[in-house]
Amino acid sequence: MAAGPILEILTPGALTSVQDLGRYGHGRYGVAPSGALDTFALRIANLLVGNREDQAGLEIMLLGPGIRISADTLLAVTGGNLSPHRNRQPIAMWQAHRFNKDDVLTFKSPVNGFRAYIGVGGGIGGPSVMGSRSTNLPSAFGGFEGRPVKKGDLLLPERSCDNLSAVGRRFSSEENPHYPNEWKIRVIWGPQDDQFPAESRNLFINASYKMSPKSDRTGIRLQGPVIERRTDIAESIISEGVIAGSIQIPGDGKPIIILGETVTGGYRKIATVIAADLPLLAQIKPGDDLQFEAVSEKSAYRVLHDMEDRIRRFKEGLSA
Repeated sequence: MAAGPILEILTPGALTSVQDLGRYGHGRYGVAPSGALDTFALRIANLLVGNREDQAGLEIMLLGPGIRISADTLLAVTGGNLSPHRNRQPIAMWQAHRFNKDDVLTFKSPVNGFRAYIGVGGGIGGPSVMGSRSTNLPSAFGGFEGRPVKKGDLLLPERSCDNLSAVGRRFSSEENPHYPNEWKIRVIWGPQDDQFPAESRNLFINASYKMSPKSDRTGIRLQGPVIERRTDIAESIISEGVIAGSIQIPGDGKPIIILGETVTGGYRKIATVIAADLPLLAQIKPGDDLQFEAVSEKSAYRVLHDMEDRIRRFKEGLSA
């Protein structure tokens, strides 16, 4: 690890935490993966500043932090456009910028999306817990002291930034994700869709929902029509493992989209968000409209391959 801090938190913002791509393989111990909710944005932020895709950065939400830079480095801000500024001057999203010692990164009013990601040259350091530096907020471990950052925190780099020549590197605007106010999220049915009558399945696909303000990194609660289970079955099932994107129907019939901070659930899952759309869930804001679109497994694989191809082409362009 490089000596000396790289970032000083002046103001913490609404919710700012250290996240990488998560810790997997520990669900049997009750340990959630955590990690960046928008993995696409974090991966690109890291590549822009010359990091590995899996290094830790900062996930910020809606009202971003104020950060003083403690040593010359590269920063890139991706994901939702929360109006990043360097020393009160706006900077471009999805691009590597050189920040000098004592420069200040701030954020103004949100333009689109809900979460942004800050990639730091050399990555953000700190202890690796179960193979990850991600903050598990419910269980208070990982990241920076297991909590969101707060005023006065000094964040260390994983290593010194040795790629300042990458300044100006950018991700093509044609490849940038689009963050609307009305979302169409693709799903595949199951695993318990057969425990809902046809009327409920049709309603689920055709209804319009809104994201509830009670949502968090554990799950997105939806406001809208009630999805009824079959009348001949119990309200709950035996708790079982769940993955990010599982859409549970609890007792009140209001869908919950599971995110990255839980590993078990005792409600039926009517459908599951496809892998390629999981990063988009991070950008849905309270009050946004959301509809589901059922697709085939073949289609889900195809769009996932398309997303990975975008990242692969970008990486190949960096080394060309």
